[in-house]
Amino acid sequence: FSSLLCIFFAGLETVSGLYGETLEIPCHNGATKEEDILITKWKYDKGEGIPGDLLVKQKNKNAVIMATDEYKDRVSMAANSSLLLSAAKLTDQRTFTCMVVALKPSSLTCFFSTESPEGLEISDQAEALEIGKLTKLGTCVAKDASPAANITWLKNNKPLVADGEGISIRTSVLLDPVTGLSTTASTLEYSAKKEDTDAQFTCSTQPTVGSELVSSPVTLTVTYSTENIVLQVIAQDPLEEGDNVTLKCVADGNPAPTSFNFHLQGEMVKVEDSNTYTIRNVSRETSGEYKCSLIDDPSMEASKDITVNYLDINLSPSGNIVERVGEALDLTLKIDSSGESKVFWTKDNIMLDKEPEFAALTYSDSGSYECEVTMGLLSRKASFDLIVEGAPVIKQLSKQLSEDAQHKVLICEAEGSPKPAVSWSINGTLLDESPFINGKITHKIKVVPSANLTVSCTVSNEFGIDTRAINVSSCKYKVTVNDQTKLVVGVVVGLLIATLVIGVILNISAHTVI
Repeated sequence: FSSLLCIFFAGLETVSGLYGETLEIPCHNGATKEEDILITKWKYDKGEGIPGDLLVKQKNKNAVIMATDEYKDRVSMAANSSLLLSAAKLTDQRTFTCMVVALKPSSLTCFFSTESPEGLEISDQAEALEIGKLTKLGTCVAKDASPAANITWLKNNKPLVADGEGISIRTSVLLDPVTGLSTTASTLEYSAKKEDTDAQFTCSTQPTVGSELVSSPVTLTVTYSTENIVLQVIAQDPLEEGDNVTLKCVADGNPAPTSFNFHLQGEMVKVEDSNTYTIRNVSRETSGEYKCSLIDDPSMEASKDITVNYLDINLSPSGNIVERVGEALDLTLKIDSSGESKVFWTKDNIMLDKEPEFAALTYSDSGSYECEVTMGLLSRKASFDLIVEGAPVIKQLSKQLSEDAQHKVLICEAEGSPKPAVSWSINGTLLDESPFINGKITHKIKVVPSANLTVSCTVSNEFGIDTRAINVSSCKYKVTVNDQTKLVVGVVVGLLIATLVIGVILNISAHTVI
């Protein structure tokens, strides 16, 4: 008596019931004798094509509840293999599937149906992939499928094909003798490249019925040895004396090295669990070449030149300077810098076109001088205040008639420092005194002299005295503009009369001679 193992599933059928009551969902509707059934298994659709197990019953044994969710206490199996679902809910409106394994005489025909795998899962995952080394990435498993699932490996959604070198795929299929369902396992061995960092690996299968199944993505760390090393200098720009500078060694290995040797002008410092080293309070002597290297491979090194910028200036003399007029003042500016510098001069905040020179000091040389020396973004300043002192000298003493011709204006212009005092030998009214600038002062008075006289201007300070005199005519006869016109007319008339008188006298003399 030969026999045939048949696996079949209930066809799609709609079952109606009352809310809160027990639903009976038929399995094979008597198409198979109960004594021929070896296994009955009920499953349901969780949604999005994901199956869930409810219960299974083997011949001559009690049904075993496989559900772990809300159906755990609500499902049971009737004697005719129907599914009994208690306390029916609206959420129970879904697809339930009955799978039956039966033993029948060989004269009968068995109809097989397909069953999608329960899902795909990548197990036995590697911790990391190493560049150039064939490493087991993981195993993709498709359980309980009929027919057996064909598994495809993908990297970033692109299929991988075994090439015998960097990609190796081994597949095995295990058939369950009881259910007749197959479990397929596919193992991927992969030789990674640097660009595989952050790559996503998945596996997929296309069931005979239904949509494609894809596993959750797997992202693995790609490890590789250091190939390049770079030394970075972290400092403010420009780097000046007194600043701090940090050396940072960066290597491209994965995992990246965490300990380095720093070579500091002939001295080697080993730094562990850090890739930085800080040099504090740098000076111009700090300038030079610096290196870093791997502790386990000193030949792998990188270097960088560091330049500490400095700019020193010395101005002599500086501060407050007091000199005598006519003397020479030697000005010296010394510059010590790490690069080319530029010099700018100002006097009383006004830019000068060149460095000031004082071969013979004058009062106009007095003022506040500042030099600014720049080198790139660095800048230094120095200054001095110059005061030129000396005995006062009257440069000019002049007079002029006022605009109304009523008085005389006397003007005394002098130089000297400190500011000289001005005095006159005649009482007059002060009209104006100019500001004392660059050792110069101008003093104006008005006078109304009643007679011709000589007037003196005297200037003096702590260094000496100077006097100058000027002749001033009288303002006794005061005339107006109309009086001047009358005077001119009178003079002309007088001249004409005199001419007539002389003519008459000459004529009389002539007649007498005759």
